Amino acid sequence: MGGLQIFQPEISKNYGRSEWRDDLKKAMKNAGGYGRDTVLLITDSQIKEEGFLEDVDALLNAGDVPNIFNAEEKGEIMEAVMPTYLNQVDKKTRGGDINPLALFAFYVSRVKEKLHIIIAFSPIGSSFRNRLRQFPSIVNCCTIDWFQPCKNHS
Repeated sequence: MGGLQIFQPEISKNYGRSEWRDDLKKAMKNAGGYGRDTVLLITDSQIKEEGFLEDVDALLNAGDVPNIFNAEEKGEIMEAVMPTYLNQVDKKTRGGDINPLALFAFYVSRVKEKLHIIIAFSPIGSSFRNRLRQFPSIVNCCTIDWFQPCKNHS
C-alpha cells in the first residue's frame, strides 16, 4: 500500500537485543542507505525487552540509534549514500572534499525521511501509559490514532 516496503521483526523464542539491533540496522540501511521508503511495524507483543523501545525512542527523536553501527558498517553506509550525496549536494556547499560527518548527517536525514515507524500498542492496562511516560518520543514524534469498535446504528 503506497509502495512502501514493510519490515516487521520476526520474534522467536531466542530473539534478544542483538537480533533486534540487527533487524533495526536492516530497516535503517534500507531507508537511509539505499533510499527506499520503508515501514517498520512494531506491535506491543514484539517488545520482549524495554531496551527495544529505547532504540525506537532514539530513532524517532534523532533518526539514529547511538552506537548501533560498528566502523565497518558505517563504511558500508557511507559507500551506499555517496552517489546520492554527490548528486544532491553541490561542491560549494560541501567545500570540495567529502566530509564523513556531513555524509553521515545526510544518511540520518534520509532515515528520517524514508523510514516510517508504526507502533501498534494496546491502550488496555498500565504498560501503554508507562511506556508513554518512559519514552516521550512515542508521543512527541508520532501521531496517535485511537481505534475503537464501531457501534451498529439501526
